[in-house]
Formats: sequence, structure tokens, C-alpha cells
Amino acid sequence: ANTGSMVFIKKLTASSSSTLSFVDGSSDVVLDSTYKEYVFTFKDIHPSNDSKNFQFQGSTNTGSSYGVSMTSTSFQAFHSEAGSDPLLAFRTGAAVLHNETSFKSLTQETSNDADHCVCGYLHLFNPSSTTFVKNFICRLSHTFNLNYANEFYNAGYFNTTSAIDAIQFKFSANNIDAGDICLYGIN
Repeated sequence: ANTGSMVFIKKLTASSSSTLSFVDGSSDVVLDSTYKEYVFTFKDIHPSNDSKNFQFQGSTNTGSSYGVSMTSTSFQAFHSEAGSDPLLAFRTGAAVLHNETSFKSLTQETSNDADHCVCGYLHLFNPSSTTFVKNFICRLSHTFNLNYANEFYNAGYFNTTSAIDAIQFKFSANNIDAGDICLYGIN
């Protein structure tokens, strides 16, 4: 199947940033009907404080507020640096939303050690649709605060038929110390 090409749209670099937001029509960001699929890539996202969850949420009013009703699921695989405690598990709590308007946690208790970070991607499908909900899938690798290699798989949807025109990323508390988030459109 033809998967299409990735068209670079925007790169945001964190430097002790409380949030990173991609808002359609602002600072050369395109998040509209130009593309039916958008991809956010995460490179070396580092929290300023230990044990924080990397999160995201959408907006239907060009970033005036973030709190679109969302339903999601999540599971993880992890293994410790010491070679113990392998696990494959369905996540509960903040990782799973049931038609809620809170931010969706994409990781669990990310470490802020100097050599730890979050990397991965999030696909958002047809955000400008005014007929259907907006589905997303996300895969992230990060280091859990107790020196575990952690792989998170997330999926869900924004439960709205309004267009999603902004996406915001943040940690559950404190700042994004460093890292890049890039936005691409898929032809």
C-alpha cells in the first residue's frame, strides 16, 4: 500500500518550557484539512523533574482552551537495567480516559536522569473532520524513574465532531527541560 510521503511542517524545541503547542495558522503551523493524517515525532524529550508523565490534549478553539473529551487505552512493556521484572501490562489510571477532558498521559513516571528521555511518535487522523471523531495512535520509548526501559502504546479518539485545530504537549508537572517535537503532514 502507498503510505504517502511525510511533509515537514514545524519543529518546536523545548528549553525549560511549560508546554509546547501546535496551533493551526500560528507560526506557520498547518493542522487543518490540508492533510488527512498528521504525525508528531518526539526526540529526546526530557522532564525538568523526576517521575512526571508526558501528556497531550487537543483544542477546538485554536488553543484558547485544551480539554476535548477523549477516550483512550494504553499498554506497556518494560524491563529493568538490572535484568529483572519484565512486564507486559494494560495500563489504568491517567493512561486510560473514559470520555474525559483531562490531558492524556502518554508515559508513566519519566525519569529526569541526565541520560534519560522520551522518544517516539503520535499519529492524528483527519483532525479537521466535522463528521467523525478524531483517532490517534502513539508509540513512545522512555526510561521509567527506577531505571526501566519502558515502551508505551497508546490509542484512542477525541470524542467530537468539531475540528481539532491545536495540540498541546506537556509533563504532568514542571517543565519540558529539553527536546524537539516535529509536526509532519502525510500526503
